Amino acid sequence: MTLDRLRPVAELLLDPMVAAADRVGLTPNGVSVVAFGFAVAAAAGFYVATPLGYALGAVCVFANGWLDLLDGALARTQDVESRAGDLLDHVLDRYADVVLVIGLAAGVARYDLGLLAVTGVLMTSYLGTQIQAVGLGREYGGLVGRADRLALVGLTGLVAAVVAEPLGPLSVVGWLLVFFTVVGHLTALQRFWGAWGDLA
Repeated sequence: MTLDRLRPVAELLLDPMVAAADRVGLTPNGVSVVAFGFAVAAAAGFYVATPLGYALGAVCVFANGWLDLLDGALARTQDVESRAGDLLDHVLDRYADVVLVIGLAAGVARYDLGLLAVTGVLMTSYLGTQIQAVGLGREYGGLVGRADRLALVGLTGLVAAVVAEPLGPLSVVGWLLVFFTVVGHLTALQRFWGAWGDLA
């Protein structure tokens, strides 16, 4: 269950947007920065925690995910792929992950769940890049990758915009944070054991 496996298909659908971005002179690094801006805007909407805030936050999350694909495709089209650009993209993605979880947690005043969720999210991403660092190639697999997380955050934002009542002891956002806590750490461990087996 990982949308990251569909990355090559999504990038094919990006062709018209890549061509348009190239024509107007956008750079991959510029697109990465704009994508991060959408993540911050989404977090602000989730922090407000109103129906409109959640709806706008969801739209901004989907924009962040789409632009995160666009920057890499644009770099390949312009033949400007670089380690510096890759570093910037990864750093901004991690900050985007953090601000999104903080916005969700702050909006429902569940900082405990936010802390547990953000560590799960960061460990998942860390294992993906650390596996690459030891020479096995970048790891996008596992139970939940970044594309899955963004899709779930966006969908949860849309649901939270229309469902204000708690679902048992937690709101729909609270349950998402629990999910990220459990599945994030399980995904990190899954990636670790897979890589450990390849290295052994």
